Amino acid sequence: MDKIKQGSLYDQAAQRIRAMINDGRLEPGIRVPEKNLCEQFGISRTPLREALKVLASEGFVELLPNRGARVVQLTRTMLEDTLNVTGALEGLSGELACRHASDADIAEIRGLHEQMLAEYDNRDLTRYFGLNQQIHEKIVQASGNPLLIETYQNLSERVRRFRFSATMQPEHWARVVDEHEQILAALEQRDALRMGNILRYHLRHKLDGELPADATSGLKATSGSPS
Repeated sequence: MDKIKQGSLYDQAAQRIRAMINDGRLEPGIRVPEKNLCEQFGISRTPLREALKVLASEGFVELLPNRGARVVQLTRTMLEDTLNVTGALEGLSGELACRHASDADIAEIRGLHEQMLAEYDNRDLTRYFGLNQQIHEKIVQASGNPLLIETYQNLSERVRRFRFSATMQPEHWARVVDEHEQILAALEQRDALRMGNILRYHLRHKLDGELPADATSGLKATSGSPS
């Protein structure tokens, strides 16, 4: 791994650790190996610990008194709560995008949608998820609301590895693709009410269908939550 260059050391370290958590190199529940990361990044403990404070504020790690930090092990309830709020933000962003997106923005989203359909036909889930994620992010960007965009980015980073890294049953995948067709149609028609409603409930399939079966690896159950 390349050493971190001079500049905002803690910010660069936070970005790298965040990526390591998202792609599974740092698994939920493990202690953050501070010494090893300092050696990999070529930095001292001071900027690394500042990075961990940032990640703790974002919900990626929890700070342990005099014992460093540990990667947060999301409970099912925490994940559901975050996805519910994310869905609400996406619904609002869809309404705003219908009002504020330029024709070029909509054309770009259509292009990503067509690429996503091609990967669906190819049954390439990894590439499909990558394009799916880009579509949702572009819709949020097209809202033109900086606070919404920032809040969405902070929340979606916490659950990205669950939302966009699960297997999908054929019937569920087909349903999600159909919903994306409806999302694009509503956007092109600038139907804000329909767009918002579709996006608000779009994540329910992850919660009600795929999440319990396929996306709970590394999750910790809480009392009263589904098994």
